[in-house]
Amino acid sequence: MQTHGGGNSRKQLFRERLGVLRDSAVKRHLPEGRWTRRHWIHATLFTTIGVLMATIVPGFSSAIQAPISEPRNTLLLDLPELSAERQAGIAGDSWQVVRVKRGQTLGAIFEELGIPAATLHRILDNADAKKALTRLKPGTEIAFDLPVTGGLRTLRYDRDPSHRVELVVGEDKVTERVIARETTTRTVVLSGKVGRSLNRSARKAGLTSANINSMTDEIFKYDIDFNSDLGPEDRFSVVVEQTWREGELISTGPVQAATFTVDGKLHSGFRFTRPGGKPEYFTAAGRPLKKNFIRMPIAYARMSSKFGARRHPVLGTMRMHKGVDYAASTGTPIMAAGDGRVQFAGWQGGYGRTVILDHGRGHTTLYAHMSRLGKIKPGQRVAQGTVIGYVGTTGLSTGPHLHYEFRINGVHRNPLSVTMPPPEPLSGAQLAAYRTYTANALARIRTVEDIIYADVGPADEAKATTVAAAKPASGKKGGKG
Repeated sequence: MQTHGGGNSRKQLFRERLGVLRDSAVKRHLPEGRWTRRHWIHATLFTTIGVLMATIVPGFSSAIQAPISEPRNTLLLDLPELSAERQAGIAGDSWQVVRVKRGQTLGAIFEELGIPAATLHRILDNADAKKALTRLKPGTEIAFDLPVTGGLRTLRYDRDPSHRVELVVGEDKVTERVIARETTTRTVVLSGKVGRSLNRSARKAGLTSANINSMTDEIFKYDIDFNSDLGPEDRFSVVVEQTWREGELISTGPVQAATFTVDGKLHSGFRFTRPGGKPEYFTAAGRPLKKNFIRMPIAYARMSSKFGARRHPVLGTMRMHKGVDYAASTGTPIMAAGDGRVQFAGWQGGYGRTVILDHGRGHTTLYAHMSRLGKIKPGQRVAQGTVIGYVGTTGLSTGPHLHYEFRINGVHRNPLSVTMPPPEPLSGAQLAAYRTYTANALARIRTVEDIIYADVGPADEAKATTVAAAKPASGKKGGKG
């Protein structure tokens, strides 16, 4: 085997021989007494070749050396033994938890786990289990007790936030066992600054998508333009109920109260239910935030024809245009302008597919040229904002649009200029109860904001905190966001 020492000796020998050749060449060509230009060129050439060879040859010598093999040792590791519980087939550490994926069925999960289809059919013979397990939502957790002895021993799922169901698979039958799980409901205040994004800051503060939509689409949509009014230092505070179970947040209820401070101006809204009515949002003075009618029953559209006399685009004659047209793409949802009852839903001559809503006190609205109707039928009551149909071009129409009419006692009025009847405010005992409720909610919000924003700087991120005493609510369901 060649060593680096051997390479060095050969390198020295090569240099000595090269020197002898150079000296002999010089003596042979060098006249006595002086060097010519040719002699200098030869000497330089030989020196350069010598340096290159001295560098390259030892490299080849080391490159062809045989690799030195290093000894290898093998270490045997003992695998941990199965626990006594698993060896004996006793329930304990044999649970496998599966989180349902989008589009995944119970049958597919059983197949992935290697559980026979016959076992699946036995479980689905239980009516409650069939109802819960055949309509699985993405993210739902199902646990399987699969011992090493083989087969499914127990299947576990949550029926609701406070009850867990275990289906024990025996040889003869499947036994259901319902386990109560204690939940706690807390009234909390979630607060934050708008920052760079209201949605991101609100989610960081703990609000759900439903909570954010309530703020932007219900409570403050009449007072705040969320596209242009907000600044990074504007702040929001929201009162909600959260349901916790074993230290885990499992649901967040609807917004009970909310404040939004924009450019120093405070806006507020409170959720309250009139006797025999449904929950609504009111101002601090007890007036409904929701208007009786919305001006534009279709989002993201442009007005293509106003109310008044015009030349009909199809008939070519001058006639009164008794409504307002909004141009939009086919299939754009059309909303009910206010709470009402479906008076007509179907085909009506030049109007094409049409819906007429009766809002009471002689007020009706008409929506025409629909491509298709929503899930409504005559006589049905609908709430403001309910999708009643979709933009189309049926009937006498030159392109997809909504023809919208507003009538009072059968007389057509301009939807853009008609004076809408004011919503009925709270009064009497309702107003007194409401003021007590709003005072408590505002006190909670102010307590939190005094803590959070007492010494904040402009670069502070959105923060969240909770106040109020927690109250046990075993079995109580909270609204999910």
